[in-house]
Amino acid sequence: MINPVWLRTFCTLVEVNHFTRTAERLHMTQPGVSQHIHKLEQQLGHTLLERQGKGFALSNHGERLYQRGRQLLQQWQGLEQHVREDPEDEGVVHILSPGSIGLKFYPQCLELQQRHPKLVVDYRFAPNLAIEQALVAGEADVGLLTELPRHGELLCQPMAEEALLLVTSSKETAISWQRLLELGFINHPDGAYHARRLLSANFGEFESVSQLPVTGFSNQIGLILEPVARGLGFTVLPETAVAMFPQKKDIRSHLLTHAVSETIYQVKNKHSAELARVRFFEGQLRSLFSTKV
Repeated sequence: MINPVWLRTFCTLVEVNHFTRTAERLHMTQPGVSQHIHKLEQQLGHTLLERQGKGFALSNHGERLYQRGRQLLQQWQGLEQHVREDPEDEGVVHILSPGSIGLKFYPQCLELQQRHPKLVVDYRFAPNLAIEQALVAGEADVGLLTELPRHGELLCQPMAEEALLLVTSSKETAISWQRLLELGFINHPDGAYHARRLLSANFGEFESVSQLPVTGFSNQIGLILEPVARGLGFTVLPETAVAMFPQKKDIRSHLLTHAVSETIYQVKNKHSAELARVRFFEGQLRSLFSTKV
């Protein structure tokens, strides 16, 4: 394999056409330039320069080496520049969040991408545990969680607070523990976590989610309230998910004695590369979130 330092010296010499000026340009000595050329000729087994008094001319082999070598040096320079460059508004950012957050935030991400067309937003919905696992495995740049991460590899900071709501069909005007047992629970990927937080604060009879008969399940955030609207059960969801349900006349959010909110955390792997586009995206996150989602 040709030494790229020797090749750079050779190509520079061809372009400058003077040993002393080549040495000055490359911050070398003139004997050092001659040594690089000699090593190249030894390695290739061909004369590259035909000396003509104080000057020189390229041999056939020297001409072929220069033409191809210049292309390679330009490619290597481009590769180095590409590796060094880290534009903040170009490249892919992988983000994961629960669906309730994504309903509101994903459209804002698309608006960001419209303003910065070279920034590609790869946004996926997942429950909290799956997001943690993806961040630990290095499969995501940023995660938005609604509970504190358990893994020591993860760094997090609180971003916002969002209320949890108990939702039934619009036909239900009053709610009691007994009525919840009769209705049954419409579960979802974060349903047990949401229900435990809200119900334990408001119903003395509550001990665990296993007390509730499950009458349905959906992992599609936009569909969780469909069975609720049809009177097939109740559920507990963040306020954003309830607000974005199109058939609002068919559901009812019940005001309970003790309001409960969940914190939204911005989370990343502390060992992940510090990419400019990820820092830029995190800054956009902070500007988009207010004290309340």
